[in-house]
Parts: sequence; structure tokens; C-alpha cells
Amino acid sequence: MSKRDNTRIYICHTYYHAYIAVVKELVKRHDSSAKADIMLSTMSNDFGKLKERLERARVFDKVFMFDEKEDVTSEEVMSYHRDKGNIVANLLQRITYTKLLGKLQEPHIPTDLSAYSDVYVFCDSDPIGYYLNYKKIRYHAIEDGLNSGRLDDQARNANRGAWPLKRAMAALGLIFIESGYSRYCIDYEVNDISANHSLPPNVVEEPREELDKKLTPEDHKVLVDIFLENKDSVVSQLIGDGSDTRPQVMILTEPLCEMDVRKKLFGDIIDEYKEGNRVIIKPHPRDVLDYEKEFPDTVVIRDKFPMEVLGDIEGFKVDKVISVITQMENVYFAKEIVYLGLDFLDKYEDPSIHRKTENLDK
Repeated sequence: MSKRDNTRIYICHTYYHAYIAVVKELVKRHDSSAKADIMLSTMSNDFGKLKERLERARVFDKVFMFDEKEDVTSEEVMSYHRDKGNIVANLLQRITYTKLLGKLQEPHIPTDLSAYSDVYVFCDSDPIGYYLNYKKIRYHAIEDGLNSGRLDDQARNANRGAWPLKRAMAALGLIFIESGYSRYCIDYEVNDISANHSLPPNVVEEPREELDKKLTPEDHKVLVDIFLENKDSVVSQLIGDGSDTRPQVMILTEPLCEMDVRKKLFGDIIDEYKEGNRVIIKPHPRDVLDYEKEFPDTVVIRDKFPMEVLGDIEGFKVDKVISVITQMENVYFAKEIVYLGLDFLDKYEDPSIHRKTENLDK
């Protein structure tokens, strides 16, 4: 296949990734006629009928599904992922692990990634990053979630001990390190450079707020059509029939803690706000707690979609939006943002579980 000049591809693992990819392309096509493709990994997320809706919207030329393979699916790969007892032996076997995990993806890649002028990868810590390293394909990495580096210095946390040596080996392509440290990573894009614990030298900043300002009213409608499968039903739940005039409070859940602890945590939040407010619960896609059963006096929005698309719904506003650790700087549908943070989570869960960036080796 010949090089497809000025053709981009976005590799996504979550609805949020796909949302940002669509936003980027809607903005780009204001000034460019170059085409782009998108690839949705099914490794850790069920995208439902998103592929069909993306194809109808025609934002992308082609929509691919990617059956990405975790290391645990191969006994051979996992045989090189065991602690040998010393750093030298571990790094030697990691060289082989890096190559084998990349090679494991090869039969499942649905398009020739080397043929694109620009490859954009959300969450390159997943096996696709190892594949790009294995095939020596240069790419752009994009942060996994909005300001995700504020809570998790992912590259450092995954490479505790001998960090300078590991970083040097990644720069040579011998092992793989995500988030900007791979030899083949052109740059690492974040929303806000200051909202990170530490960053690679190739970091670039593209504020999501600036992208949003460039969207037209028609662009917002496109986003709603793509990401709300049951648009009329969801909008009806969110806005109601107008008879309930109480202030609206939206609580964003997250798959935090064990199930019984999670029930207690979000139950406490609901108890604080249920008096005098219309409480809307937006469960995280991976949160399987039955909020409808546990909290029948709330409005529960169960459809899977990125929270950001709520800002694209014409006329939808809430008085407060509340989260524990989800970053919410760019929530345009809320008058007030309440971020509870790690100090709040400490009351419900052992802090060592969620305070991953503290006490990193220097």
C-alpha cells in the first residue's frame, strides 16, 4: 500500500477517546479537505453501535474495529512477564516481552498503519503502543483522559525502579514506555501541561476548551447524533417535562472501591444533595452498581456515552455537577463544578490504592 499523504487515523479505546477524535476532525475539516480514519479497540470497551453511527455521520472516511489482544491471551508473552528477582534479568526478558506483545497484535490490525501520514493513539500504554514500537511506526500519543496526569503519572508508575535506565532503553526502542517516552512517539498531547506531575520533553498542549470554541452549532448536533444512541430518550430524561423546577444536580459515578463501599460512598453524596434538588446520576460505563434499584428517587442515565457530549445538547444545563476523581475542567453545561478529590476518597478506601503518584523513586 502506498503512503496516503495527508490522511490521519485515530486509535481509540473509550467513548471519550472517540469523542475527542471526532471533535478534532470536526475542527480540522473547517480548514482542510484531507480525510481521516478511526479505529475502535474492543479490548476493554463495548462500543455497541457506535461504528454504524460514525459511518452515518461521515466525519471519517473509514471506521475500523480492532480486536486488540492483551498479554494474558498468550502464554508465550506472559512467560516473559515474570519477576526474575533482579533488575538486569527483568530488563533482558522485558526486551523480548516488548517484541512479542507487539507481534501478537499483527494478525488483528485492520489497516496498514504505516500508510498514514499521521497516527494518533489514545492510551498508547495498551498493546497498540507495543505494536507501533515493534513495527517502528511513528505516532502521536494523546493523554488517556482529561488531565489524567494529575492523578496518575502513568509512565513513572509503570516503571518504578531504575527509571533513568528504563527511559534510556525505551529511547533506543529496546523496551516500550508509554506517554511520550517511546522512540517512535513524535509527541505527547495533553490538555493542560500544568495539570501533570512530570512530562516528557516532547509534550505538546492542545486545550480542549479551545477546540470546543471552534465547534459550530452544526458540529454540536453531529456530536449528539453520534454519541447518543437513544437521543430522544436521554434528552427527555435529562431535561424532563418542565414540571420539576427544582435545581438540577448531576452526580458522575466511577468504578471506585469494592461494590459495597461504592454504594456507601455514592449514597452519602446523594443524601447530601437529594433534599430540594432533582438528582441525576450518570454512571460510568464500567460501573455496574444498580443505581436505579438502590436510589429510586433519582434520575439514572444508563446509556453509554462520554460525559462531554452533554455540553453539546441544546438547552441542557445543571446547577451542579459532582465527581470524586473525574477531571471536569471543561464541563460547559454546569453552573458549578464540585470536585471531591482524593481527600474525600481517603475516607472510604485505603489511600495507597488510589494515591499512586506519591513517593515515586527519584
